[in-house]
Amino acid sequence: MKNYKILLVDDDVDFVFIQKAILEKEGYQVITAGDKAEGLEKARNENPDLAILDVMMNTPQEGYEMAREMRKDDDLKNIPLIMLTSVDSITGLNLKAMANDPKWLPVDSFLEKPVQPVQLLNQIKALLKN
Repeated sequence: MKNYKILLVDDDVDFVFIQKAILEKEGYQVITAGDKAEGLEKARNENPDLAILDVMMNTPQEGYEMAREMRKDDDLKNIPLIMLTSVDSITGLNLKAMANDPKWLPVDSFLEKPVQPVQLLNQIKALLKN
C-alpha cells in the first residue's frame, strides 16, 4: 500500500487526536489543521492525497468554504474531499443529499459524526482506490 497522506481539518482537538491515531495505525500519514486558513496552507504545502473537513470551525460554514476554495484552486481541485460533521443532526438538514453539488457542497463524500472508524476507513479506501 502506498503511504497516502491525509489532511484532517477539524477544530476539536480530541476528535483530531483519536482520528489521527486510527488513521496512522492503518498506515496513513496524517497532517492536521484546526481551521480553514491553516488547512488551505497545509493543503498547498503538503499536497495531500485526500482531505477530511469538518463544517463548523471558526464559523458555522467554514468547512463548506474550504471545500469550495479547494475546488476552485487548480493545484487542489482534484484532491478527494470527505466532509465529516454533526451539522445534520444539529440543524435537521440532509446535507448528505447535497454532496457532489459543485456550488453548494463540492465534496466526494459526506459522513456524520460520530463516525465508526471502519466506516471512515472504508470511505477513504474507496476514494483512494486502495
